[in-house]
This record gives sequence, C-alpha cells and structure tokens, in this order.
Amino acid sequence: MTTAISRRERRISPVFLGIVAVMAAAGWAVWTDFASSTGFAVFLFVTSAWIVSLCLHEYAHARTALHSGDISIGAKGYLTLNPLKYTHVLLSIVLPIVFVILGGIGLPGGAVFIERGRIQGRWKHSLISAAGPLTNVLFAIVCTAPFWLDALDGVPRPFRYALAFLALLQVSAALLNFLPVPGLDGYGVIEPWLSYGIRRQIEPYAPFGLLFVFALLWVPEVNRVFFDVIYAITGGLGVHEVETYCGRDLFQFWNEFWGEANPGCAVR
Repeated sequence: MTTAISRRERRISPVFLGIVAVMAAAGWAVWTDFASSTGFAVFLFVTSAWIVSLCLHEYAHARTALHSGDISIGAKGYLTLNPLKYTHVLLSIVLPIVFVILGGIGLPGGAVFIERGRIQGRWKHSLISAAGPLTNVLFAIVCTAPFWLDALDGVPRPFRYALAFLALLQVSAALLNFLPVPGLDGYGVIEPWLSYGIRRQIEPYAPFGLLFVFALLWVPEVNRVFFDVIYAITGGLGVHEVETYCGRDLFQFWNEFWGEANPGCAVR
C-alpha cells in the first residue's frame, strides 16, 4: 500500500524543519543562559516544541491510516509534517497555542481528514484514533525522562522548568484527547465498536464535544479535579508541581513587565 506514496509526498517540509530549528536554538539559549530574556527564550522553546508535538500528533494519525489502507493520505500532504497542510490551521495550530499562552492547557488540535471507507476492520479504526494521543504520551515520557531517571545533575533550572511545563502540556493534551467525547480521539477509539443506531444519534453532537469539555473546565470544581489528575500523573513521572508552575511562570515572560512574575521562580 505504501508504495503508492511518492518521495515528494514523504519529504519533510521546510516549514517543519524551520520550527525544529527554532526549538533547538531556543533550547540552546535556555540551557546556556545566552538569551537576554530567559523567559522569552523559554516561550520560544516551549511554543516551538508544542507545535512540533502537534505536527507529530497529526502525522501519527496519518501514518497509521496510510498503513491501514488509506493511500490518499500522501496526496494531502499529511506525511510532510507541514502544519499548514493539516485540516484547519486555526483550529489545529493557532488555537492550541493561544490556550497554552492563556492557561497552560494542551488543547487537542483538529484531526487530519481520513477516508475511513478505505479502511477495513474496527481495530484499525481504533488504532488510527489512538495514534495521535499516544504520541503525546511518548512526548511526555521523553520530556520527563531526566526527572524519573534522576538525571538532573548539571541541567540548568530554566531548562528543567521548561521541560516540566512542556510535559504538563503533553499530559493534558493526551488526557483530553483520550476522553470518550464526540469529536475527540477517545471517542474515535470506541466509535467503531458502537452500534450504527448509537453512532447516528451521537453524530450531530460531534462538532460541539470539545466546546463542551472546555465549558466544563471553566467550572472551578471540575478544573481543580482535572489539574489534580494532571499533577498526579506528572508527579508520578518525577516532576514536582512547583517545577511545572515555575515553567509556566517563565513561559509567560510578559508578566515580568507587569510585575506579576513569581519571585520564587526567578533564575537570575
């Protein structure tokens, strides 16, 4: 099946490579304290790494769909990792970044368009939906590896805080994506196993599933439980809640200009 995909359709996009270059340069600036503003360097590093993870999330959906039978994936540009090729740039890239800036929540991006009729077998459909959030899980494991491997000796505090905050974003994105709510990947995992009648009844509500989830997150009690679960997971991976908090504080570098930065997270 994959032989139908041309080399051009599989070539990694210069846009994606440019984002990776920004991530690497910003990460180096945070590590070496080269930047005049550590907070701005953390912002660039976390934001670019977050965009990379969004691209990998969508790529995982696309690649799994390709190997499951949808050979139309290549022609749509999904295998190039170009964020501009995915379903909706505003919903898939811009809106998740805005939510990260505002509240530190890993908003799930829009999914790639998969021709499900080309794919046979319920397990394949479930795996396609699960592939994206599993990528966020893997990203979180990579980010937290220095913490749970007790390998933080020599790691500068700003870089450690940035990794902690990035891990929180990945965990929150994975958790939200795995919710069995119409419109989210979690529902896509169980949908093939539901009866046709139930799927038809639920289908009209799919466009509003994500809005419903975020409306719930505005409820203080729900928001508190949600973040308690997030902190429990990151804590289990060796990341202290204070480190994620300081990572978010550094990320929101503009608070320095308004005098709202937490002095307890100061790194200079």
